[in-house]
Amino acid sequence: MTRARHYAATAFAALAILSIAPLPAGAADTQSPVGRWQTTTGESRYEVSYCGGTNLCARLTWLRSDARTPENLDHLNTFVVKNARQTGANKWSGTVSYDGEEIPGRLILIDDDSLMVRGCQVIFCQTMEFERI
Repeated sequence: MTRARHYAATAFAALAILSIAPLPAGAADTQSPVGRWQTTTGESRYEVSYCGGTNLCARLTWLRSDARTPENLDHLNTFVVKNARQTGANKWSGTVSYDGEEIPGRLILIDDDSLMVRGCQVIFCQTMEFERI
């Protein structure tokens, strides 16, 4: 996998998971991932917002210069995650569209400023960390 494709695949898989659907019982103290995030390595930034009611969407808003490849730039300012749903307190699962494929993923909001995401494509999985900006 090329470096550019790696950035895009892992970042998109990471954000595939964000959402808030009607809260499950016991999830009343859930924190919200709505806001601006960047990968802890700093190569990309995202805006997470509500869309379609209580679901969340994520839009790729910025790429560091070394991540500005034609492949990644095609996704800049587009929603890379749509209508993600909550599965528990501070946990979300969903899919993201990447290269015409649906990639399953899981997100855990560790605290107000830390987000961990695991995305898998076939048998290859990647874990990424994000920080609120």
